[in-house]
Amino acid sequence: MTNSGWLDEREQRAWRGYVALNAEVQRRLARQLQRETGLTAAEYAVLVSLSEAPGGRLRVFQLRQAADWEKTRLTHQITRMTARGLVAREPCPDDPRGAFVVLTEAGREAIEAAAPRHVAHVRHWFFDALRPEHVEALIELSGAVLSRLPEADRAIGEPCEPCSSTADAEAGEACPPGVDPCEVAVPECPPAAEMSGM
Repeated sequence: MTNSGWLDEREQRAWRGYVALNAEVQRRLARQLQRETGLTAAEYAVLVSLSEAPGGRLRVFQLRQAADWEKTRLTHQITRMTARGLVAREPCPDDPRGAFVVLTEAGREAIEAAAPRHVAHVRHWFFDALRPEHVEALIELSGAVLSRLPEADRAIGEPCEPCSSTADAEAGEACPPGVDPCEVAVPECPPAAEMSGM
């Protein structure tokens, strides 16, 4: 880390403003989404990821990576959504221990009905408060922080996404010596030894 000192007053205002902004907007979005559609924010996130995936299906580890959730949380979430008929589990042909999470017809109908409402909410509580230059600044600052995260992770010894989200996180295995985890290509159906499925 380049600077271990306290945040100055300006930095504190910026950081606390960002934290409050994110929390307040997300709280309103989640509340209104559930009120109008019956979907929780977590259900909506899962349905969005699946609706954007080829064939409406993702491996469990891919969904974990997209949602950035712990395995236990995702397992419980998928169980609840399966009971509601929004998603289904299907075996992975190349990995008997693995599984796909698949968007059902009911799930597709739910996300197609909810998405326009969610977009309207985002515009109402977020974009309607911004001028065009604010949007450009937001794009720039988001890109600046996100593009630096892998380098910042390595600086403190944090594993990169492919290993931390797949084999490393699920089977306790690290990448082979001399292999840069950021360059590991994750196959569609990893071997059973690497993935425990769900």
